[in-house]
Amino acid sequence: MADAQVPAAIRRGTPAFIRANTAFFLSAFAIFASLYSVQPLLPIFATEFGLDAGTSSLALSSTTATLAIALLLASWVADRLGRKTLMIWAILLTATLGLLLPFAPNWWSLIAIRTAMGLSLSGLPAVAMVYLAEEMDPKALGFSMGLYIGGTAIGGMAGRLVSGVLADWIGWRPALLVLGIAIAAAALAVVLLLPTPRNSARSRLGMRDLARLVAVQFTDKGLPWLFASAFLLMGSFVTLYNYAGFRLALPPFDLSQSAIAAIFVVYLFGSISSAWAGGLAQRLGRRKVYWTLVLVMTLGTFLTLIPSTPVIIAGLAIATVGYFAAHGIASAWVARRAMVGRAQASAIYLFAYYLGSSVLGTLGGYAWMAWDWNGVMLVSGGAAVAALLVAFKLMSLPVLPIREAPAEPPAGV
Repeated sequence: MADAQVPAAIRRGTPAFIRANTAFFLSAFAIFASLYSVQPLLPIFATEFGLDAGTSSLALSSTTATLAIALLLASWVADRLGRKTLMIWAILLTATLGLLLPFAPNWWSLIAIRTAMGLSLSGLPAVAMVYLAEEMDPKALGFSMGLYIGGTAIGGMAGRLVSGVLADWIGWRPALLVLGIAIAAAALAVVLLLPTPRNSARSRLGMRDLARLVAVQFTDKGLPWLFASAFLLMGSFVTLYNYAGFRLALPPFDLSQSAIAAIFVVYLFGSISSAWAGGLAQRLGRRKVYWTLVLVMTLGTFLTLIPSTPVIIAGLAIATVGYFAAHGIASAWVARRAMVGRAQASAIYLFAYYLGSSVLGTLGGYAWMAWDWNGVMLVSGGAAVAALLVAFKLMSLPVLPIREAPAEPPAGV
């Protein structure tokens, strides 16, 4: 009788499965289009506002920095308010800030809006993976997680492509306005489609309990290495793309802003690879697949050292495939491995993920000014190699998580 009272998980092929996956795909699109819409505009910002490459990168790094910090508290808020409530408010506030961004009167007001956007963005990625892990049938989780990661790839691509191409034709402000309207429409669709979770209970954790749940994640032998992977993979990938536009705009390449933005079409490969890799990891095991994908990303990263436009684009495409597939597997790995404090484990993973984007992404700008593309490779390529070493370490760890981890504190504690 006790089992009969447990709500059924969402199974593949059901109406709830279709609604949930559509909502999560659109939410991932909206969030990551908002986050990365400014990346192809960094050279434009540097010219228009009289900035160096490192300072112009603050348009992205300021958002990812506040996002990283806010993620830890967002998981705590979600446990109190409910996962759906937080996700809806997050996506609506993000859409609103996106509509305000084109009207920023100067550089620092733009940075202020982008910083606030980091706070609003945190509400969805902080709990999305946990929602899926709790609500989806285990046989559907790999596909759904991969589709969500694929949505982040499509969103990141669309945000960069639309803003970059339109900026050439109508200017960066109207370009961001057009994108903001599309993101607002996606946000409204998420509000209508997102199912109410049935397998997650609200809790009212105190800050002491929150700190304990965070600390518990570091007692596991695998989770800290996955957190390190997040920092290194994201830092390497963002650095690679942040300064590819600066490089390709210069001789001997001399590409236009539209041509540079069009390169982000390779994100489609990332979308496909993340969904495919999720199913592959379920069949063959995460540890067997993960290190191979990190190796693919590393090889693609170093391929961009060759001063040929087709080779550079191929290197970016290969790195994108490896990155999104590896990130999709690592995301699901964290959600499944955490015995307790699953929301906190996912939040720490994403904290490290966006911290890597902020720290290494900005550092790469100063390396670019000092040593050109070799400096970018020192940061991006070095992080990719370090991520590969971490992936080898993960292969030697026990498959099962620690079973002695303390239980979740009851609601109201």
